[in-house]
Amino acid sequence: MTIGQTASKTKAVLLAAAVFALPGVATAGAADTYYERAFVVAAHARCHLFAPHIDAALNAATAQARGAALRSGAGESELVAAAGRARARAATVSCTDPQLATVRARVDGAFAGWLRTPRMVFPGTRRSWVANRVSSTDANWRLQQMSMVGASPVAFGYAGKGATPELTAVVSFVGRSRPYAARIVLRDPVRVSRPWLAGDGLVPVSARASLWATGVSAADPTLLAEERRTGEAWRFPAATAAALERLDPRETFAIEFHFRDGSVATAKFEAGDFTAGRAFLAMGML
Repeated sequence: MTIGQTASKTKAVLLAAAVFALPGVATAGAADTYYERAFVVAAHARCHLFAPHIDAALNAATAQARGAALRSGAGESELVAAAGRARARAATVSCTDPQLATVRARVDGAFAGWLRTPRMVFPGTRRSWVANRVSSTDANWRLQQMSMVGASPVAFGYAGKGATPELTAVVSFVGRSRPYAARIVLRDPVRVSRPWLAGDGLVPVSARASLWATGVSAADPTLLAEERRTGEAWRFPAATAAALERLDPRETFAIEFHFRDGSVATAKFEAGDFTAGRAFLAMGML
């Protein structure tokens, strides 16, 4: 199931919030949708409107709206300004305003369906993140994006057993040669502060940061790509998530696998709605 499949009801709710936030202004595009959701998030932060699970669902929808706005052509500065206006408007609203109570009730109703949604797809420009909230005793993917390096499939995201999955890359290399190390490479915000969207979206080597895998083990069979019998699971530090969330959804990051003969195999991924997927998982397992 995708966010779009529940969008009509959610959009109606957030339109009501927008009417309250900007009287007389109609919703016209993705940037406006982001404003609407940012307003509700800001109002919640000030007035404590929602239970934690609804808060998580709203954060997922807001992050997804931001990604959609950027992909539709909105500028980062435009969205920063929209979020600022949303916070400023929310700051002027009384927490006891009956219209805010109406918005609260409608948001609760709209996101009630999300709380029962076991899986969701967050589409990107080229690749998607697939989120999964189904409990399992086996190792499984909670958040996953697929890529390839040559003929070898590579999956990256949150994987593992129980409620505390780790950021993991699972690869099934063809042939006997195996890498001795793996790292994620992505834009270093200290060197390049603005999103890098040229070419395929992967910043030049001189402006990259890297995060090395902290360990590797044989991958659980339930994490392998279809028709693969073996593979390696490379685990990455928790700080990787924050680094990915700093990227523009249109940017590319890559996982490099380093071999002892000096060669490097690179699998490319799209930042996409990684933040939205994490927020969806925060609603808890089913």
